[in-house]
Amino acid sequence: MLLPRFSGRSTDLQNTAMPDERAVMTYVSSYYHCFSGAQKAETAANRICKVLKVNQENERLMEEYERLASDLLEWIRRTMPWLNSRQTDNSLAGVQKKLEEYRTYRRKHKPPRVEQKAKLETNFNTLQTKLRLSNRPAYMPTEGKMVSDIANAWKGLEGAEKAFEEWLLSEMMRLERLEHLAEKFRRKADAHEEWTRGKEEMLQSQDFRNCRLNELKALKKKHEAFESDLAAHQDRVEQIAAIAQELNSLDYHDSISVNARCQRICDQWDRLGALTQRRRQALDDAERIMEKIDILHLEFAKRAAPFNNWLDGTREDLVDIFIVHTVEEIQGLIDAHSHFKATLGEADKEYQSIVGLVREVEAIVKQHQIPGGLENPYTTLTAHDLTRKWGEVRTLVPQRDATLQAELRKQQNNEMLRRQFAEKANGVGPWIERQLDAVTAIGMGLHGTLEDQLHRLKEYEQGVYAYKPHIEELEKIHQAVQESMIFENRYTQYTMETLRVGWEQLLTSINRNINEVENQILTRDSKGITQEQLNEFRSSFNHFDKNRTGRLAPDEFKSCLVSLGYSIGKDRQGEIDFQRILAVVDPNNTGYVHFDAFLDFMTRESTDTDTAEQVIDSFRILAADKPYILPDELRRELPPDQAEYCIQRMPPFKGPGAVPGALDYMSFSTALYGESDL
Repeated sequence: MLLPRFSGRSTDLQNTAMPDERAVMTYVSSYYHCFSGAQKAETAANRICKVLKVNQENERLMEEYERLASDLLEWIRRTMPWLNSRQTDNSLAGVQKKLEEYRTYRRKHKPPRVEQKAKLETNFNTLQTKLRLSNRPAYMPTEGKMVSDIANAWKGLEGAEKAFEEWLLSEMMRLERLEHLAEKFRRKADAHEEWTRGKEEMLQSQDFRNCRLNELKALKKKHEAFESDLAAHQDRVEQIAAIAQELNSLDYHDSISVNARCQRICDQWDRLGALTQRRRQALDDAERIMEKIDILHLEFAKRAAPFNNWLDGTREDLVDIFIVHTVEEIQGLIDAHSHFKATLGEADKEYQSIVGLVREVEAIVKQHQIPGGLENPYTTLTAHDLTRKWGEVRTLVPQRDATLQAELRKQQNNEMLRRQFAEKANGVGPWIERQLDAVTAIGMGLHGTLEDQLHRLKEYEQGVYAYKPHIEELEKIHQAVQESMIFENRYTQYTMETLRVGWEQLLTSINRNINEVENQILTRDSKGITQEQLNEFRSSFNHFDKNRTGRLAPDEFKSCLVSLGYSIGKDRQGEIDFQRILAVVDPNNTGYVHFDAFLDFMTRESTDTDTAEQVIDSFRILAADKPYILPDELRRELPPDQAEYCIQRMPPFKGPGAVPGALDYMSFSTALYGESDL
């Protein structure tokens, strides 16, 4: 409203060439008062809005409280009659249904109301707090809807719930007792009726009319057991009646059917008692009739069983497969069979006596017309079985005689084969052993020169091959022995296997000794040793070869070296030296030193042999002291084949001052003696 006025004054100021200070202050003061009044109006409007908003919220809370309280109190009013009701159909199922309804109420219906009550109390407290903070008077709900009224109603609801739950549980316990008694009655009645099922038919049965005595006695024992069982069931019948009476006194809802069933059980019980007495008398009468027949059946069973066992054992013995290896064993079987045949007369008398018992039973059964009287309850054996087996025994006896005589002839033939093999083996075995000893003695170098030893070994070789027909003849006899299944021979200690092994050892020993002697001759001739030196080496070797095996153990070899003058220390260095010697004489590490290796070692030590150094010196002379040699020099100084041999195998010389075609004779020479590789 003041803006036009202020606007006009501002124009005046603008049109004034130089406004004075008072005019400016006047205008400024007018602006200040104008804006200050507008701010007060805005503040007043905000305060009014705030008060109204608080008042509206309080009214909303009051209305919601009234609505929630009315709804909760109405729900409590509707629920209380149901909780106070105590009506049932007097059955456990009905009470269980009400209990399930109550549990549903506690799970589904009441929890929302608990939340509603809590919300009601929360709203009431919130409302009162807001009223107090806004300087308003406290809220007073309408009559009957106070918080205390709601709390009292809720308390009454909880009391009704507790009483209702206690009533349900007590009623269920009472009805469970009734149902338990009813179930107990049903089970005992079911058990009794199950036990009595078929009992009347059994007591009225005439099954004992066709029984044997043992079956009749069994039926009588069974009846006695039934009588005891019947007496024991008397208590059960009385218990059933007592339970039915208790159900009647407790006003069971189905007492009519219980009483009817109890009456049926009692009537049936009386009938069972009468039938039991009549059956007992009938069983006693039938038992006396069967006694006489039973005595005869028992006597037959007692005598038939051992006689049948004797027949079975005799048949098995007569057809039994036997294995014998000597004439003495089969003769023992023949003697035992002769003793058995001497007992057949007494066996025939026993057979006739047992069959007579059966004929007597048949006569009694026919006379009294007793059904099933011919069946013997004590045994499954019959007179027909004994007659059949006795006939088989009498047939098998001569067959056994023929089998034993055939085996006797077979064992006599086997005995002849044993003697033939033993006679031949007892000649071949010692001959092989003598030849082995002679060849071993020659191999030990105990007789003559090497040429003599070689000559004698070849003579032995010829003699051995000439003796081979004896081995072949022995093989034929051994084949016949094997075909006759002969596994032992008490007439000789030799077997074909040991003789074959001895024969092969003899041939191997001869060949090995011939090879060793030839190698010794070659060594002797190439090393230039005398026969006396050779004999000395052989004598020393044999002296320490105590077991005459043709080889020395490391300890024996060391002792032999010491005896020949070698100085081998007992310290660590001495052991190292000895191991180096062992590596030379036993390169394959077999653990033994043979005479060939021993001789080679000794000839190396005692004869003048070429070495790699000596060969290098010889090549150096041909090469005019050059470290290499040329092919033309080799062809000029050596035979053509040896010159070409050296040219093909000598590696090119690669040292300083080498010329085209120069060859390395030093590497070639060391390679000849295994000291390097070509």
